Amino acid sequence: MVCFYAASVSDSTSMDAEICIDDAASNMSLLEGSADFATKDSLDRAIEMLNILVFGILVFWMQAGFSMLEAGSVRQKNTNSILFKNLMDASIGAICFWAVGYSFAFGTDGNENGFIGSGNYALSEYSKNDDGFHFWFFHWAFSGASATIVSGSIAERCRLEAYFLFTIFMTSFIYPVVAHWVWSEEGWLSPLRDEPYLKENGFIDFAGASVVHTVGGVAGLVGTVILRPRFGFLSDDEEVRARLKGSSDLLCSLGVSILWMGWYGFNIGSSFFTGQAGQDSLTTGSRVSVTTTIAGASGAIICMIYSRVFEKLYLLKFCLNGVLAGLVAITGSAGLVETWGALCIGTIGGLVYLGASILLRYLGIDDPLDAFPVHGACGIWGTLAVGIFSTRANIKMVYGFDNDAIATGNQFRNQLIGSVVICAWSAVMAALVFYPLRFAGYLRVSQIDEEVGLDVAEHGVSKSEPCAECGRHPSNLARIKNPFQESKSKSRSRRPTAAEEKKEEQNMGPSYDRSPDPRWRNSIMGSKGVPMEMLQGVSQPSIEDITSEPQPRPKQHRLRGVLEDPIN
Repeated sequence: MVCFYAASVSDSTSMDAEICIDDAASNMSLLEGSADFATKDSLDRAIEMLNILVFGILVFWMQAGFSMLEAGSVRQKNTNSILFKNLMDASIGAICFWAVGYSFAFGTDGNENGFIGSGNYALSEYSKNDDGFHFWFFHWAFSGASATIVSGSIAERCRLEAYFLFTIFMTSFIYPVVAHWVWSEEGWLSPLRDEPYLKENGFIDFAGASVVHTVGGVAGLVGTVILRPRFGFLSDDEEVRARLKGSSDLLCSLGVSILWMGWYGFNIGSSFFTGQAGQDSLTTGSRVSVTTTIAGASGAIICMIYSRVFEKLYLLKFCLNGVLAGLVAITGSAGLVETWGALCIGTIGGLVYLGASILLRYLGIDDPLDAFPVHGACGIWGTLAVGIFSTRANIKMVYGFDNDAIATGNQFRNQLIGSVVICAWSAVMAALVFYPLRFAGYLRVSQIDEEVGLDVAEHGVSKSEPCAECGRHPSNLARIKNPFQESKSKSRSRRPTAAEEKKEEQNMGPSYDRSPDPRWRNSIMGSKGVPMEMLQGVSQPSIEDITSEPQPRPKQHRLRGVLEDPIN
């Protein structure tokens, strides 16, 4: 029995009501004060609502992490564009998920439809009894994360209008249908269904390895394949490919740190959606905090080892994506595995990311942020890991099932079936959006827009040009030089030809001597000559001066190699 003091309903100004809770009897006894007090169920409900709201805020905070990570991973000329996309997919997603998305995911109008929900459009049912708004808020943050994953895959070349259209479809239909399958009480894959279609435990996705990450990663992969690579990605010239490098490792590091922090809201908050209540949810949440930390850390460490052994360097990009790979991998089973299982899942997740990233580059698929290797491939692995590393005791504590589905391999079969179906659904639905846009010519920006940058082409923002020169009108774009053409037009510094040297000597007059004292030439000018009148009155260094005190190399003209100021 636990007792505490609280303010009574009739007199909220004094803490004179001593309330005792008997967990075994699930009731309360009032020792002093007013007889108006809350029940244990209402306290559990209040704790649950408060936790879901707080963890939902943490999940939404991940939007800031995604924004920083993507802004640092794209070129500077596209940072404004990618930030704008992240802002608008959260805004557009909020309206779409409020209007129909949440209804398709969790709507219940009395019909047990295993494919899609219905009813409660625009939260009309919640408006009657003020119940359930916290559920909408939490799942809206999830839907926004799924849509944001796609923006990384198609960055730097997708038209803004096309991305908005996909975001509408993603948050209104693609994501909500999968969420209904797995997390609603009527979904055909759901373990919360009274009689799951998949025998014994159904398909288990604790916090969204499939529902959020696989859906977003596979849709992004389809989008980037249909969109085709950025200009220069397939070039054999390393210098051209190097131009595609991101603009800021600092932003990437800060973004991943924010995402790691938000992941605790992602995973721990999901503890309140498994049919548990009160203390059981908090116990599971504490376990989840540890498994999430270990998986993210192990993913980073294995990628660090890989980069040092095979790349001979400590590459920051690999380690940052390794953190995310481990976090994605543990998302499906965070509350179902032991800590050693989290270590294994995170480590294998890091290797899965590395393998998928190398495979995409080998196939010539341009994914600027490695969104599919991190979210798609590791999401699939995290889904399958539920059937390998989950324990019977933890599944019983979280979902109430007490069977040997893990030992017999039945759970792994369920996970494999669910993962294949979700991948197929995401790929087909994304193709139905991207392919018509490509055929209509509304999917990709023009080559000149891509080369000058989407900040200029779509937002009128330039880092080097005033805004008056950066409008989208063709007359303004015509004034913007093509950086690739400019680099080709500029010849590299080279040695003058014999004809150029002869012409130059004629222009300089008879005093131009290309063979001054060799000690002067070798110590300062190399093989270049200097005009003799510039050396008059200048004492030439001795052999001792040349060998004892090396002379600094002065500035030279690009073509002539002449000293700008031989005296000073």
